[in-house]
Amino acid sequence: MVEMSGGEGGQYRMGFAGDTLNTAWYARAALGDDWQVDYVTALGSDIYSGQIRDFLQHNRIGTEHIQTIPSRRPGLYLIHQAEGDRHFTYWRENSAARLLADDPARLATALSAADMIYFSGITMAILTPEARERLLAAISQARQAGAKVGYDPNVRPALWADNGAIAAGIELAASVADFALPTFDDDAKVFGDTDAAEMAKRYQGYGVAEVVIKDGPKTATVISPSGTVSVAAEEVAHVVDATGAGDSFAGTYLSARLSGKSPEEAAQEAHAVAAIVIQHPGALVPHEKLAAG
Repeated sequence: MVEMSGGEGGQYRMGFAGDTLNTAWYARAALGDDWQVDYVTALGSDIYSGQIRDFLQHNRIGTEHIQTIPSRRPGLYLIHQAEGDRHFTYWRENSAARLLADDPARLATALSAADMIYFSGITMAILTPEARERLLAAISQARQAGAKVGYDPNVRPALWADNGAIAAGIELAASVADFALPTFDDDAKVFGDTDAAEMAKRYQGYGVAEVVIKDGPKTATVISPSGTVSVAAEEVAHVVDATGAGDSFAGTYLSARLSGKSPEEAAQEAHAVAAIVIQHPGALVPHEKLAAG
């Protein structure tokens, strides 16, 4: 999506972001040159779609599997700060990404060679019910061929009809996932979970092996076949913008696990990156700033 952030004095900075793109960005930063990171979506043929492709390629994120749909455009959102929190206004009705699962053969090809596939609740929310089924079928097929699957519910109530629809979408998506990365407060509002253990048990009931419960600046809890670990977040004196923090955690965590690190090591690395992200404006922190710590 096209991201407009800032807003001070009516002046905005244009960038490119979106939850799954953010996660790919931080996965690219975390993984070495031996790994390839690709982004699977759809864009239009307009100038901003072209700029997004160029931006991804320049930052070593593959675009081979991005469809071009001339009649569509990228989504757009504005971020503004109010009452100590960030607020989002979206324009995504004509978003090309809504059609990313309309070509099942192409989608299956895009996922066929993956070691790790990541998708989110926003991915699910912007698709029609039929397109969701096609997406999950393609993910399931790739998983059967050996891919691991990460899923972040990333609950956005405005994108769903009601809590019942959110809950059904989460259960459906989690049924094809090896890793689930819910945010405690968001999921608890939908399901009424009282603590991390209850939330993790619910996801395990969907068939998820490793549940990573993010809780903002609080302790993250990881429950997996190897046990339960709690990892405290790093303290940050001054938060500039929390946009993308959860996505950076997810991208870093999954990359660390893909690289063979333990759940505890992965959560520590993910917290460290998220602490850097919230000290910068916008969702994407330049890779060189992440490397510098």
